[in-house]
Amino acid sequence: MRLLKIFFAVVLSWLFIFIPAQVSAESTTVILVRHGETFYNAQKRPQGFLDIKLNENGLQQAKLLANSLKDYPIDVFIASPLNRAYVTTETVAKMHGKTIAYTDDRLKEINFGDWAGLTPEEQISKFPTVTKLWNETPWLVTFPNGENLRDLQYRGRAALEEAVAKYPGKTIFIGAHSFTNMAILCSVLGIDLEHFRQLSQNNTCVNVLKYEDGVWTLVTMNSVAHLGKLNM
Repeated sequence: MRLLKIFFAVVLSWLFIFIPAQVSAESTTVILVRHGETFYNAQKRPQGFLDIKLNENGLQQAKLLANSLKDYPIDVFIASPLNRAYVTTETVAKMHGKTIAYTDDRLKEINFGDWAGLTPEEQISKFPTVTKLWNETPWLVTFPNGENLRDLQYRGRAALEEAVAKYPGKTIFIGAHSFTNMAILCSVLGIDLEHFRQLSQNNTCVNVLKYEDGVWTLVTMNSVAHLGKLNM
């Protein structure tokens, strides 16, 4: 009888100690996506805060992205308020019969300030020093009347952390921008911004991140398999 009591006491202790821990350990998935192509993208003109819409190719890319994710359960959709990211996100959300939960200004592209909208030729002629630094050492650049990569990384990471805190254990789709995504990825992976250029973000690329017990894991990066090609 005494042995039986001890056995039940051990079992109950195990239940109280281990079962709650397993239940509370939630894994959150973030699908971080860049918007589809715009007319400015095609012309290699930096957009930043400029609200440029998707071109026909970009709209088609968004549709292909949505179709590729239609059978994947997604709980929440969040987007940058800029049209190109919003429409890309909305296209995927509609495929799931959902709407965008909210937009977050912190997910906007880097603010290029006076450099925004310039053609490659205009960039060199009007801002030669800024253009040279951006191409060679981007982490040293603060754009005239704009911001720098540290500013971008700080706000982007904050938006990501807030989303995960709001929806623990869920799958969250975030529609943002190339440099925003690159800065966020550097942050969660502990990579210094000096290695910023070693990451790529193609239009409508998919990045998948897992968050569990305070640790971020990169599962997929810059996938455009839905466009029928492999990034090379």
